[in-house]
Amino acid sequence: MSELVEIVDSLENKVSKLLHKMELLYQVNAKLKQELELLEEKNELKENALKEWEEKYDSLKMANTMLGSNTSKTEAKLKINTLIRELDVCIAKLAD
Repeated sequence: MSELVEIVDSLENKVSKLLHKMELLYQVNAKLKQELELLEEKNELKENALKEWEEKYDSLKMANTMLGSNTSKTEAKLKINTLIRELDVCIAKLAD
């Protein structure tokens, strides 16, 4: 009978240890989930900032092209010619 009591005590002890480990793992998991959410938010903010900077860069590039910077006079002329053609098409459609 004493062997049975020892086995039961041993099982209770092991179950108790497993439950404690499980609780610790749940806590670690919750902490990691919070960290992940925080990092995802930071990543999203950085992606949005990157998109804004890319848009600003494109706008600046377009403005420099329209102003006829020394490095892209040919590109500026082509852009102006394209805009003039587009305006001519619009005027022709309005005239019809």
